[in-house]
Amino acid sequence: MTTSVPHPVLHLWQGEFIDEAEAGRRLAGLPELAGRLLTRPLPSDVVLGACAAAGRDLADPASPLYGRLAGHLPVGEAPAVLAELAAALTREALERKLRRELGGLRPERLTRPDARETVYEAWAPVGLLVHIAPGNAAAVAPLSVVEGLLAGNVNVLKTSSSDSSLALDLLAALGAADPSGLIAERVIALRFPSSRREWLETVCGQADAIAVWGGEDAVRAAGELAPPGCRVVEWGHRISFAYLTRQAASDGVVLEALAEDVCRFEQQACASPQVVYLDTEDTNDTEELFAFARRFAERLAKVSDARPASVPGPAEQAEITTVQQLARLEQHLDLTRVFTAEDGSWRVLADTRPALDASPLHRSIRVKPLPRHAVTATLRPMRRYLQTAAIGGDRADVATLSRALFAAGVTRVTPVGSMLESYEGEPHDGVYALQRYSRRVTVRAPDPEFRTAACLDDLVAPPVLPPAPVAPLLGKEGVQTALAALDPRHAHLYFRSGGSTGTPALSVFTCDDYDNQMRAAADGLLTAGFDPARDRAANLFYCGGMYGSFISFFSILERLNATQLPIAAGPDHASVAEALVTHRADTVFGMPSYLWQLFHAEADRLRAYGGIRKVFYGGEHFTVEQRRVLTDDFGVEVIRSAAYGSTDLGPLGYQCASCDGSVHHVLTDLHTLEVLDPHEDRPVAPGEPGRLVFTSRARAGQRLDRYEIGDLGREVRGRCACGSHVPRLELLGRYGDVVRVGTYFVNYRRLVRALEERLGYHGEVQLMVAPGAGRERLTVRLDEQYAPAPEAARAALDAEVAELASAEAEGLLSLAVETVRRDEFERTATSGKLRTVIDLR
Repeated sequence: MTTSVPHPVLHLWQGEFIDEAEAGRRLAGLPELAGRLLTRPLPSDVVLGACAAAGRDLADPASPLYGRLAGHLPVGEAPAVLAELAAALTREALERKLRRELGGLRPERLTRPDARETVYEAWAPVGLLVHIAPGNAAAVAPLSVVEGLLAGNVNVLKTSSSDSSLALDLLAALGAADPSGLIAERVIALRFPSSRREWLETVCGQADAIAVWGGEDAVRAAGELAPPGCRVVEWGHRISFAYLTRQAASDGVVLEALAEDVCRFEQQACASPQVVYLDTEDTNDTEELFAFARRFAERLAKVSDARPASVPGPAEQAEITTVQQLARLEQHLDLTRVFTAEDGSWRVLADTRPALDASPLHRSIRVKPLPRHAVTATLRPMRRYLQTAAIGGDRADVATLSRALFAAGVTRVTPVGSMLESYEGEPHDGVYALQRYSRRVTVRAPDPEFRTAACLDDLVAPPVLPPAPVAPLLGKEGVQTALAALDPRHAHLYFRSGGSTGTPALSVFTCDDYDNQMRAAADGLLTAGFDPARDRAANLFYCGGMYGSFISFFSILERLNATQLPIAAGPDHASVAEALVTHRADTVFGMPSYLWQLFHAEADRLRAYGGIRKVFYGGEHFTVEQRRVLTDDFGVEVIRSAAYGSTDLGPLGYQCASCDGSVHHVLTDLHTLEVLDPHEDRPVAPGEPGRLVFTSRARAGQRLDRYEIGDLGREVRGRCACGSHVPRLELLGRYGDVVRVGTYFVNYRRLVRALEERLGYHGEVQLMVAPGAGRERLTVRLDEQYAPAPEAARAALDAEVAELASAEAEGLLSLAVETVRRDEFERTATSGKLRTVIDLR
């Protein structure tokens, strides 16, 4: 894909720079091209990744892209313009924009806004979106196209032939940063004058929407070219002003801040003040008005002297002279007063008539009286042109005047001195651009058939995923070390792991990241068979000590609009069982260890109730025999993983009705998965077991790239029987499941499987390894309710696990089997998980 610009620079067409003749030839096929491209969705994640890469280059003055784009700008303007573009393209800024304007990071996906209903909604592109860019704002054109890409559109940018190729170079860089090629194919940028009618008619005549930046003439011309039904998105010129109470008008600090707003950008921005309104008792108090204008002129002179002014063009200077001379003539009628700089660099035009008039700009500011009771009536005739109002006053003034100004047509209120500042996600001219560039689409599906389909897109094609980043592997120690340097603005929620595999680890999330993860996990729970419209869920996960399972599933069930009983795991099994029966719970969530204890401690009551139909678990797995007991003895119909996840990364996978055992679909909305060789840092062959390594993509704060979670697993090939194309993995245990004892490596899960298959054992199993005189001692602890005779258990283990038999024969290991009560197993205090291997050496 071409990123360098040949000479001469003409047009950018799907990542390729082409000449005039070739552009004309391709324009004839634009409608067919757009129709073909729109059949393939553009994931917002692809756009975020490419923009973040380009943004990093723009923030680095040593990068080739920075140097290329800086060459298209005046020397003094380049740093500010490129810094503006770099800030706008950061992942954080664009994610905030997506959340604000379209409700989430994957707005293009057909999901259920209310999980109780099988109704799906998504934001779809309008289609072919034409951007007619202004010639006086270098950053506007490429950023408008970025907004079009975030909404999934095919974008045609029209710039003037006299404009630089900054927009084309930046858009080409965005395309080159996307390995999928989806961005490049959706961008066409043409440089030609508006007088070239045939091209303009061809481009606009096929458009589904036209975004036009400019004055009334430009907007009118676009409207005339738009075909029937085409959406014309007008980003026209606007008028902004300041409104000062008497107290604010006497404050020198406020006046200097207002003068700064006047001088910045020579009032060329839509948010620049053109008028200052003074809150007067009535419009006849001319002395107060003229006195204020004189005071403000003194402040404007001071600020203007410190900021070199640009020289107006001939037409602009002519307008300034005309307006100023007319105001001087009206001084004789006592209607105006004029205060100007000796060198003509600024002027204050006081006018007793309150009607809003545009300024000739270039530090030309009108001062007018406007009693607050007349604000709405006076300004409303200009409502189509109003944008920003800066209010100087106290809290009550701001609250009261804001409502009056909104009624008049103003769309934005700021403090004095910050009219030209904005915040990430701020609406533009009273609307969200991404919504103007999108359509809201819906699918109403039959309930029973689609009850477990959380997202329709997963039934269509595999997700488009970016490749794993080129970075070193990250372990738990690296994560904890990086937390020390985490920006406090990214640290909202703190969780600690249960510590079942070592020292509890800290994990930190932003509120937005947490919400995004909980919504993804909620979709996974729908697929697993949880029905928020019918199920009555009891949350029996552990709570407290900053452990996240209980609060996370509370959040997940809340986002599903589900009926839930937030009971939490506790030692008083009787009271928990009583709550389940009293409140008619039919679904329970919790750790297998705790649920196994609960069902056995309150077996009579729960059997008599017979109402628990679904069990969703996390953190561990039920064995095949344990599942049989829950089904046969207690009438449980569904036993499924609630989620595969970790405290560090959050939810990682989910099960569907076709996922058996430890097989899960990967939450690709959140993560990219790699499976690496157990001993070398290279990918395994498809379907082979290896170490699971995750990159968390949808996380603004504590980003985890290539995080080695400590689990073993393998990719499950092919499409799932549920119909989903989302990739699957099978969990094969943790590194800690393999313990070295008597010089041999022994796999905990292999021991469990031997007891289950040979003896039908379905209780819990715990290994204790201790040093001994001359040989190590391995004790296998079994639940006395289900345990076979110790001799039979030893025989089964020796027969199935050759390593044990060899170690014993060589005198390196002493094997013992003991039976204990269920409450004597050692468990992690925070999470309640069974400690599968206790190493006392």
